[in-house]
Amino acid sequence: MPSSPVISPVMVDTQSTHSMDGGATPLGSPIAAFQEENPSVASPGTPPSPLSPVNVDVAFAVSSTDVALATAPGQNEFNPREKTFSEDDLKPQPMVKKSKKQYVPEELKDDKYWERRRKNNIAAKRSRDARRVKENQIVIRTSFLQKENSCLKSQVHDLKKENQSFKKLVETYEKKLLALNAL
Repeated sequence: MPSSPVISPVMVDTQSTHSMDGGATPLGSPIAAFQEENPSVASPGTPPSPLSPVNVDVAFAVSSTDVALATAPGQNEFNPREKTFSEDDLKPQPMVKKSKKQYVPEELKDDKYWERRRKNNIAAKRSRDARRVKENQIVIRTSFLQKENSCLKSQVHDLKKENQSFKKLVETYEKKLLALNAL
């Protein structure tokens, strides 16, 4: 009974980590410290997430600044290996035409008006911040998935080459077996 091929992990440089901009950072840097504190984010040999049945060791590091920009206040730290987005999150948002400004005369700007303005400004800032966080998360997750995809493509290529060599090997043994059976 033939056994299934073993997928070997991608080689990972243990002397440095790579940030999203492609630069290397030595161990002992803030990024390396972040990775030590959060081993599931960029460590080789990480067990597969419950979302994916495949374990792919991807040398992917996210700077602590990027993680902070992609983490909403009061939520767990953003992990690009585990975060998934719904179809609605990834759909392009329609361009909403802004309504024309309505100027309010000075005599109507009472305390109630200023309280509404203050609340609206806070809500608008909260909305912009939430949108920015979600955009940062999508960018980091996309970067991770691209890197993971290239690793998977490399593994598929290697497995196809290995499969071809096994097919040739089987073919040669079949020819030898036929020759022996003919005797």
